[in-house]
Amino acid sequence: MMTKLTRNLLTITLLGASCLVNAQTINLSYNGAPDADKNAVHLFASNLKSIVEKESKGDLKITLYPNSMLGEEQERMEQVINTPSLNIASFGGVSPLVPEVFASSIPFMLKDYQQAHNFFDHGEYWKKLKQTFFKKTGAHMLGVVEEGGFLAFTNNTREIKTPADFKGLRFRAMDKSQVALYQAFGASGTPIPWTEVYMALKTGVADGQMNPPMYIIMGSLNEVQKYLTLANIQYSDQFLIGNDALLKGLSKSEKQILTDAIAKAGAMNRKAVEAQVQNRIDYLANHGMKVYQPTQDELDKFQKIAQPSFVSWLKDQGVDQKWIDMALKDAQTL
Repeated sequence: MMTKLTRNLLTITLLGASCLVNAQTINLSYNGAPDADKNAVHLFASNLKSIVEKESKGDLKITLYPNSMLGEEQERMEQVINTPSLNIASFGGVSPLVPEVFASSIPFMLKDYQQAHNFFDHGEYWKKLKQTFFKKTGAHMLGVVEEGGFLAFTNNTREIKTPADFKGLRFRAMDKSQVALYQAFGASGTPIPWTEVYMALKTGVADGQMNPPMYIIMGSLNEVQKYLTLANIQYSDQFLIGNDALLKGLSKSEKQILTDAIAKAGAMNRKAVEAQVQNRIDYLANHGMKVYQPTQDELDKFQKIAQPSFVSWLKDQGVDQKWIDMALKDAQTL
């Protein structure tokens, strides 16, 4: 005969099992190590997971897949377009589908963090780009993830103060847009995977590269690079992509929880990344790198060469002038 205590224990067990069955699990994939101190993308993902699971009281669960465990950029983009999931993609993942995204990285267009925040939070360009991305892919751009600050130049040959200092140097490029930028300055650019950058710089396959200070430290590039130029070339960011079926499968309240969590995790990332910028620059200076801050006149010289050349390259990629005009207008007015 079942006692009252037994019945209560059984009820609790069944309720717990029901909650586990009803909980929805969302896969979130991205690149980089699962280290919140060294990888701002993982910091964002971890905060998003924590907020969503807390606010939904466990009804929504997020499983993290760092280090490209579910595939490289293109594979992960195919997955998030075709299966209910989330993915944090770089320009390498988004640009083959929507090359117009490159207009957001026109060099020296965004001067500081507040301008960058306004550009993505309130700009007409970004609003239109998200709509275009959905029309072309059926997936959604849900957020912009600040991943390390602004990009800086490094090299192991000479101090770079002006565009003329690039002449004859060989640089590692992350994507073809960076190749175009180096060529504008009289250098050459070769796409090299992140996992091979350290050895390429150590062996002289490349003389230099560009990344935010956080990534320079993450890759121990200060061991193989002597000169650091804080030129604030481009704002460093990635993009949170959401599958349409996933969002449609959420209740109204669940979708609101996810939307609010994305905004909160994004704000937390911005605060954490920006608070560490100077500390990371100091770290690099104390660990063998000669740090140079260009004057405004020198930055103007970089911009004068880089922007027209990059805009010309954008047009070669089939990016309509209207996208370029929208991006530049937002950067200037917001």
